[in-house]
Amino acid sequence: MSVGGGERIMLVHNPVLEKPVLHPHPSVPVAASQLHVAIICDGNGRWATSRALPRSAGHRAGAEAARRVIRCAPHLGIHTLTLFALSSANWARPAAEVTAILQILQEYLAAETSHCLDEGIRLTIIGRRDRLPANLREAIADSESLTANGRKLHLRLAVDYSARHAIFQAASKFYKVTDLSSEAFSNILAEVQRGGSTDVDLLIRTGGEQRLSDFLLWECAFAEFCFLPKRWPDFTPKDLRDMVKEFEQRERTRGGLPCESAL
Repeated sequence: MSVGGGERIMLVHNPVLEKPVLHPHPSVPVAASQLHVAIICDGNGRWATSRALPRSAGHRAGAEAARRVIRCAPHLGIHTLTLFALSSANWARPAAEVTAILQILQEYLAAETSHCLDEGIRLTIIGRRDRLPANLREAIADSESLTANGRKLHLRLAVDYSARHAIFQAASKFYKVTDLSSEAFSNILAEVQRGGSTDVDLLIRTGGEQRLSDFLLWECAFAEFCFLPKRWPDFTPKDLRDMVKEFEQRERTRGGLPCESAL
């Protein structure tokens, strides 16, 4: 399918699932109000360099794209939105770029916390905090505390995040426990990541790459994947709406058979 600018969206079924059955009339039903959408916000730096701008300008433009998407998400039946802001692997980038990303995050928290509070948006940060500047850790704690009662949307920003590290932490907490179920492990993983977690329904990656990059590996086991060539600063609410509609066309079997085949 195509969205604004004629770019083609590649929506791929997770390989652990059966081939989906498409419904003839796409819609976003009320039943989708518990939808968890996760986005790998890729392409900020390339967006900037293609315009002869510093990479930090791309990250600022990416923050504006995030604002647009966050504002429209609840109207699309999205209850949880997880945005990949900074990977643990990104510490390998030039220090100036990483510092700029962290500064933009702090500015975002200062500017948007009151909006989240007014709009019923709960904001949490997942990922490591021990390597973040102390003033940023304090800002995160303040924003999380102030917005803790938000019910309209759970916004999760992944900062210094590594799914492997989160899984390792959860496994270490249950070391030598022999009767651990997958449900119990999911619960402790949510605890380790702070703020809870649910299985991802739709995983979107902008920027043209087609990999998970150590993002929500456990939670994406049955997710639908969508890879978009468009870079993150150019991502629009219409793009998100189109992807949610495409997602709703699919019958998610989770390894079983489509309803028609079961008859």
